[in-house]
Amino acid sequence: MIRINLLPHREEKRKALRQQFYALSGLIAVLAGLIVVMVHGAISGYISQQEGKNAFLKKEIASLDKEIDEIKRLKEQTDALLSRKRVIESLQSNRTETVRLFNELARQVPDGIYLKSVKQTGAKVNVTGYAQSNARVSTLMRNLEASPLMEAPNLVEIKTVDVKLGAATRRLAEFNMNVAITRAAAEEAKKGAPPPRQDKKA
Repeated sequence: MIRINLLPHREEKRKALRQQFYALSGLIAVLAGLIVVMVHGAISGYISQQEGKNAFLKKEIASLDKEIDEIKRLKEQTDALLSRKRVIESLQSNRTETVRLFNELARQVPDGIYLKSVKQTGAKVNVTGYAQSNARVSTLMRNLEASPLMEAPNLVEIKTVDVKLGAATRRLAEFNMNVAITRAAAEEAKKGAPPPRQDKKA
């Protein structure tokens, strides 16, 4: 028995092509979706990895900041200790300087000189007092110049004043002078004998 297909041949071909197109479009859509998912996953992985690196760097930076702060604190403590050490060394080296100063003044002050005040500021000493005459002040300055502990006496002022001593009033020369301490010479002076005092009466 012969069968005759009465359907249009072209219509079936179009239908078959349409089905193929739909199938290919679906396949392309699925592949595109898979590609998008894979790219998104890769990018998310890179982002997560970079965020992990950033978190690690932040943690290390915070740790380094703490170490830097600790180093700064230790440096400040070291500077403070060094400053204290220098002060202590300075005090130890000069602790007997006042005693030597008064001993030296007692040796170098000639008769007829009465000291009223002795004030030390660093290496500078200010001496005020009374003298029976101007010549005794000159003798005191020569003695101080020759002293191994002191140098460069400088007379600031000298004037005649009336001083009441007990019931009597005497006319004396009031003087004010500065003298410098020679610390290096003072160390050498401790090893030798003190120089003889020049005591010249006016």
